[in-house]
Amino acid sequence: MNDEITRYVEGVRHSLAGLAEATRDELIEDLPEHLAEVQAEGTGTLVDRLGPPEAYASELRGTAGLVGGFPDPPPAAFARLHEARDQAQRLLDRADRKIGPIIGYERARDFLVLLRPGWWVLRGYLIAMAVAYLLSGHTRLGLLPRLGDNELVALVLLAGCVLVSIVLGKRSPSFARLPRLALHAGTVVLVIFAFSGFVNADDLAREPGYSDVNYGFSDPNPYSNVNDVYVYDGQGRLVLNAHLYDQDGNPIQLGTNQCDDLTTGESSRSRNMGYPYCPQDAPFGSPSPSPSVSFKPTPSGSAAR
Repeated sequence: MNDEITRYVEGVRHSLAGLAEATRDELIEDLPEHLAEVQAEGTGTLVDRLGPPEAYASELRGTAGLVGGFPDPPPAAFARLHEARDQAQRLLDRADRKIGPIIGYERARDFLVLLRPGWWVLRGYLIAMAVAYLLSGHTRLGLLPRLGDNELVALVLLAGCVLVSIVLGKRSPSFARLPRLALHAGTVVLVIFAFSGFVNADDLAREPGYSDVNYGFSDPNPYSNVNDVYVYDGQGRLVLNAHLYDQDGNPIQLGTNQCDDLTTGESSRSRNMGYPYCPQDAPFGSPSPSPSVSFKPTPSGSAAR
């Protein structure tokens, strides 16, 4: 019988001092064995699991005359949640052992450990993009976390966030429970942010979409029925893969990238990244298509107007 059980038994004996000696001895005769079973079945001290000896003795009084009638420990808080967590952990461990040999490691986690530095760098990049997104008023971002369209600030922000992420990765094993949980919660938020940005970028890449030229409710938009744009050069030749910009260097997008086959009636998505989307539907004949035109406006917006 260990010291914890001895102290608990003596506390219960002292709290039952008002009972007859024979009754008290009968109640606690098998108590050490019962406490040893309780101690072996779970974690925590006997006081944590059964309550203080005084409270336990009070419950034990109700079983006077019943040999071995010891009250059961109360169920642990969030018992079902802990059980589900343990079951999920067992499933993950089983998958860890089965997937590891497939990729050439004893456990899959052995391979994931090698990817930690790469994840730290990626996490720093995502942190920088999230900061730029919040500070820029939720505007659309490019590949760099720009603040005010300044590439130098973007690179400094990116380098700082990557450095912070690497330091966190190196020191996180020594964190207390709450900081470690906060780090995990932040990682979940970053993953959701990254997935949302990836889906948005994928949609923009696959379908440029339709952009109206809005003149207000009182003036109907004269371009609302535009489905495609055809650009001709000075010799009357159709320009392929043309890109349109306004006076500030902002891209102009009109129409849709759907092409209709007049013979079959089928509609298909164009793969052209510039205008026209459907060159076969050009309204005017062209001696020969003009070479593709590519124009990138200067940052100061000094393009010809």
